Amino acid sequence: MSSATHIGSEPRKAAAARAAAALRSETGLARLALGIGALHVVDDNFLQPQPGTSAGDHLVGGLVQTAVFLLAAWFYPRLRPGARATLALGVGLFMIVMGVGEAGYYTFESGPSGDDFTGLLTIPAGVLLVGIGLVTLWRSRKGGSRVRRYVRRALLAIAFLLAAFLLVFPVASSYVYTHSARAYVPTPQLGAPHEDIAFTTSDGLGLKGWYVPSENGATVIVFPGRRGPQKPARLLVENGYGVLLFDRRGEGESEGDPNALGWAGTRDLHAALAYLQSRPEVDGERIGGLGLSVGGEMMLQAAAESDELKAVVSEGAGIRSVREAADLTGVERWTTMPIWSLTTAGTALFASDLPPRALADLSAEVSEPALFIYATPGQGGENLTPTYYEAAKGPKELWAAPGGHTGAIDAAPEEYERRVVGFFDQALSPTEGDGS
Repeated sequence: MSSATHIGSEPRKAAAARAAAALRSETGLARLALGIGALHVVDDNFLQPQPGTSAGDHLVGGLVQTAVFLLAAWFYPRLRPGARATLALGVGLFMIVMGVGEAGYYTFESGPSGDDFTGLLTIPAGVLLVGIGLVTLWRSRKGGSRVRRYVRRALLAIAFLLAAFLLVFPVASSYVYTHSARAYVPTPQLGAPHEDIAFTTSDGLGLKGWYVPSENGATVIVFPGRRGPQKPARLLVENGYGVLLFDRRGEGESEGDPNALGWAGTRDLHAALAYLQSRPEVDGERIGGLGLSVGGEMMLQAAAESDELKAVVSEGAGIRSVREAADLTGVERWTTMPIWSLTTAGTALFASDLPPRALADLSAEVSEPALFIYATPGQGGENLTPTYYEAAKGPKELWAAPGGHTGAIDAAPEEYERRVVGFFDQALSPTEGDGS
């Protein structure tokens, strides 16, 4: 071996030795795990964004997330043991949720692709961080009696569990809300032949769905998705109505980023309305909407923003941001507001978007006939539905239904048909002289 080759290999060997030594240290392992988190954020937001989206759509949220991981890695060795342990535990739990809730889910449903590979890496990286946090916490402050040490550690564990519920859980939930959606299209069971259709939103996303032509001249958009709405859609088809079901953005065969809270999703409904208006056999004056859960919230917003929906059934509408949580009262308001404040902030960060207007304000702009259905008991702030009902200005009905959240069609099928079909029969009836 020549002396030049020997000299050139020495720096590489020294660098490799330093890297190996770093990875044997607490700081080195923590930084490795945090680096994997940053890598996935960059991959998810900028290198392999969802179909129909670009890096520019995630600019603010992606840069802030990346900066948080990098700053955590930089600050880590500069923190006291307790702070290092807290950081490692909190970020580690979040990274586990990040990997399982997004990459793990899609891998299980349809096999890994795109950014799922770096997402799967965040699971062991998060476990590593949690392990580092537990070990650091256990080793810190060994002074004092054994009883004192164990009492202190037990109190710290309780404090961490409380913090995880109040801080980590809302932020992790908002990540799942903005990164996971139904990855498959269910088998159609609509009670009549359907047509596979596609249309485009105002922001350029391609959406796909099913359309059943009307027999009575009226058509209803049943929303969201193509699984949950099939029962009410089939009921409407049996009563002669045309129906349109479609995958909202980020779901099934549709493009875009998912958002389980429905932010920006009314663009999908406006695109569906435009599609129906473009079909020559559809009467534009006889189009209604039936929304379940978050779909009920989005239907109210779409009805407030446009006069193209001539009748709306909102079933199970509740909370989608801190703006709705602010309308709660008493103890429920003060226990819910902190969690929804963090959930809203996290969703805004991960979606690079701001929350929509409060549903109470939007309901006050609904002038078309509306049927409000809520469960007793319900979930997710569903007890706010009477507030939305009171705010609505047009003809309106309110039904406190049995069966739990969106379960009235199973718990009281005859009454559900009488109320829902009867509502559309009246609200979407042909006007005099239209020949229907």
